[in-house]
Amino acid sequence: MKNIGRQHNPKLNFLKYIGPGILVTVGFIDPGNWAANVAAGSQYGYQLLWMVTLSTFMLIILQHNAAHLGIATGYCLSECASMFLKPWLSRIILNSAMIAAVSTAMAEILGSAIALNMLFNIPLKLGALLILVFVLFILFTNSYIKLEKIIMGFVSLIGISFLIEVSMVHVPWKEVAVNFVTPKFPYGSIPVIMSVLGAVVMPHNLFLHSEVIQTRQWNLEKEEVIQKQLKYEFMDTLISMLIGWAINSAMIIVSAAIFFSNRVNVTELEQSQQMLKPLLGNAASILFAMALLFAGISSSITAGMAGGSIFAGIYKEPYDIKGSHTKVGIIITLVLATIIIFFINNPFQGLIYSQMLLSIQLPVSIFLQVYLTSSKKVMNKYANSIGNKILLVIIGIVVTVLNIMLLINTINS
Repeated sequence: MKNIGRQHNPKLNFLKYIGPGILVTVGFIDPGNWAANVAAGSQYGYQLLWMVTLSTFMLIILQHNAAHLGIATGYCLSECASMFLKPWLSRIILNSAMIAAVSTAMAEILGSAIALNMLFNIPLKLGALLILVFVLFILFTNSYIKLEKIIMGFVSLIGISFLIEVSMVHVPWKEVAVNFVTPKFPYGSIPVIMSVLGAVVMPHNLFLHSEVIQTRQWNLEKEEVIQKQLKYEFMDTLISMLIGWAINSAMIIVSAAIFFSNRVNVTELEQSQQMLKPLLGNAASILFAMALLFAGISSSITAGMAGGSIFAGIYKEPYDIKGSHTKVGIIITLVLATIIIFFINNPFQGLIYSQMLLSIQLPVSIFLQVYLTSSKKVMNKYANSIGNKILLVIIGIVVTVLNIMLLINTINS
């Protein structure tokens, strides 16, 4: 990705590093998350809040590690896979990552279309086409730094919307606090747990973070400067992921307070918006739909960027909106995602299953990243320490075990 100059002001030293983490954050406050979180809250109350906490902890470790790769090498995860793996293996892995990016983009565009239907009664398929055209226009006409600012604005609006929503409901905070740190597996909850995991820890975000972090070109600096940038990058990642944790938690809390407490099982996002009207008033339902639209548009942009980065990386090229491979990757990701929407009968279930698909591909991306960031051939002296490697492997194993549980649950159901 091309270098973008930044003005250096010692008094605002930290602020100039804010951006890549926020850009990644929108990926796990997307419409797929909305569906997973509404399902979790409406079906199981506050019992699955622990999964948001665990997922966010894993996300912080993984995203920092992905950014570490970009800073130390100057290459994204996709480029490194193409450069340091056997061609047949890298193609299989990166093609599966492209499928994950398409699945992600489908959820984002579909969620945006649902929001347009809520707000303006626009038919779902027409809404999907409108969002596709708008997102492609934004991606092909705006520089990265403009996109970063636009998306930071969207995240702010989403966060404010849910703060308002939470303030409107009665929340048993003691019960909420306990469930944040107490793992529970209610009967029949594994698919929803997996959808929450897939909605928070997303494969395309690992590729995206390793790419967008390079706008600073930190790998070209002296060693002491790189160490300093790694510290600031971690602060950016930590703060950004905690913002995402708060928004995701708020979604489950609102859903549990409104729907679970009233024994209402939500089966579609439009239903949840309509049900908020008599319970919280018309303003709450409008806020819900507007926040969903902001989330859908911003995450559609980042899904397109991730697809462009992965596809360009297959050809050992960085993300460059002027490059043909980047453009093709973006178009494949977003257009194919939109086509899939035309064949979906149940939009809400489509969102849920898209997140489950992401969680199934996730172990592949995690172990790819662990292998590359642990290799001295790739990272030189910045390779993972033994402690970091063990932690990353444990995360990969936890995700894999949860996926096996999902497979067993699916076979037995």
